[in-house]
Amino acid sequence: MDTSRTPSAPSGLRISGLLALAVERAAPVVRALPGDAGRLGAPTPCADYDVRALVNHLFHVVVQFQELAAKRDSDFSETPDYLAEHGADWRERLLGEADRLVVAWGEPGADEGTTGAMDMPAETVGCMVLLDLTVHAWDLARASGQEYAQGDPEGDPVVTRLTAAVEAMAPMARKMGVFGEAVPVDEARASAFERLLASTGRDPYWMPDRARAARE
Repeated sequence: MDTSRTPSAPSGLRISGLLALAVERAAPVVRALPGDAGRLGAPTPCADYDVRALVNHLFHVVVQFQELAAKRDSDFSETPDYLAEHGADWRERLLGEADRLVVAWGEPGADEGTTGAMDMPAETVGCMVLLDLTVHAWDLARASGQEYAQGDPEGDPVVTRLTAAVEAMAPMARKMGVFGEAVPVDEARASAFERLLASTGRDPYWMPDRARAARE
């Protein structure tokens, strides 16, 4: 993985500013997620996760990357069942942690130096949580029949930053099984966001009905 410092987006926004945009876009998706067991068990564009498992994964990422922002150790050895832990309040609890994530990455020095067990550049680590928050919010929107409100189709600062970050991370991420192989898209017609999704191994045109049919 290329661990050089990721270039700043043209907007000049720091990781915390980009995370704030990502949280703003994720919030309506999270608040509209279903709570019944049947729909929480629905498939998502992440083949290894149903909706419930993906929410728990994203919740854990948001919590643990606060630790990484503070240059403390993170623990991904086990993912708690946050939905069971927080009951009916899990949506607002998740969004509250997401707001704390933004604050944590806005602290002086959070995106400088290195952090984590691999001593990676902090800005690269910040891009990792920005990517998770962005693509998993899209995953959950698509799985639950919602629209994901992205920004400018070609000039969005989150997508601009993540496109550069994913290009640097992709070879090692695919080797580690974090990304799938890039999904072919029509480069002339696909938006920058669709191309970003495809580069992580997602089908940007994924639909729940097709996933269910494939499982039957």
